Amino acid sequence: MTIAYLLNTYPLISTTFIRREIEALERAGVAVRRYALRGRGGEAVDPADIAEKPRTHYILEGNAPRLLLALLAEIATNPAGLARALGPWFALLRAARGGVVRHVAYLLEAVYFRRRARADGVDHVHVHFMTNAAAVAMLARVMGGPSYSVTCHGPDELTDAPLLDFPAKIGHAAFIVAITHFCKSQLVRFSSIAAAEKIHIVHCALDLTDFEASPPPGNRTFVCVGRLCPQKGQAQIPAAVAALRNDYPDLEALLIGDGESRAEVEAEIERCGVGDRVRILGWKANPEVREAMRNARALLLPSFAEGLPVVIMEAMALGRPVISTYIAGIPELLDRECGWIVPAGSQAALTEAMRGALAASPQDLEVMGAEGRRRIECGHDVDIEAARLKALFDGAAAPRPL
Repeated sequence: MTIAYLLNTYPLISTTFIRREIEALERAGVAVRRYALRGRGGEAVDPADIAEKPRTHYILEGNAPRLLLALLAEIATNPAGLARALGPWFALLRAARGGVVRHVAYLLEAVYFRRRARADGVDHVHVHFMTNAAAVAMLARVMGGPSYSVTCHGPDELTDAPLLDFPAKIGHAAFIVAITHFCKSQLVRFSSIAAAEKIHIVHCALDLTDFEASPPPGNRTFVCVGRLCPQKGQAQIPAAVAALRNDYPDLEALLIGDGESRAEVEAEIERCGVGDRVRILGWKANPEVREAMRNARALLLPSFAEGLPVVIMEAMALGRPVISTYIAGIPELLDRECGWIVPAGSQAALTEAMRGALAASPQDLEVMGAEGRRRIECGHDVDIEAARLKALFDGAAAPRPL
């Protein structure tokens, strides 16, 4: 069986979990071909992610003549399939409330991908996120291409669900994966209760051989990892540090990442006078991120919108308590046995949770870390989750069209 992974953009700093999933499937004997609509130059910093670029076939980059040739060939050899795709295509356009050029591109990409997948012997296509690539996979399927499935994460795709025609993408799919029960509930919400039977929970996961747990150090360092963006809530951190610095003179917070909220976070650091306590380190390779978490007392992630952050899993796998918020799928993994969970947007609650982590004894922190590690071993081991996904692929792969 040959599985195609069709992705919007690959590889990315924020989607290392997809590479881990592919690698686990390949260890399990699955042949995986990588396709992406586009790459994004300097977005990957980890050597293992960068190594994925030459293994990935990019559909849009420098490929316009082949897209047009594929369309002409489809008109000549598969006019019925192309005609079948026009109804779903118009429905996508109508749901999106515009964007004709973008949707014409989806149709061209779908034609090209259907033909490429057939030539490459693809049996089934898997997509991450219910956005562009899911539309391409669906249109290719309607034209006579391979069966497909989609993993939905959130938060952005769930926020935009009314514009993305979830009912059609779910209806034409062989199955849908949700990473949490919360995510599954939202997929049902935006489609129908009848869709629930084809939605399966498969967690994002870690290769635990990369994560050796250890007792938290005796310092007062928090680390926050993630894109600097409004959804992650990093702009709350400087005020919390300012409120605690007199009681904990050695307190510091390290922010790993970059993004559109950097200027806002820097302004808050200056306003609160904590430039010596809160530092933005930019993006780091995965080994450097793991080392930063090992050297931290706890992970800090005061998010306003999430799916279920992989960085929480990484911190727990390393034996670190986590401070995060009551949103989306986070409460399915995090509670007071392995960290602190607070209402999103509450500056006071965030500050008190950080105070609790700073005041906790080494023994309490170690107990929390051990419980977090146990939860990751039970529910987020990449080889176990990949085996679940492989079983779904085995049941879904349709014979290749003649």
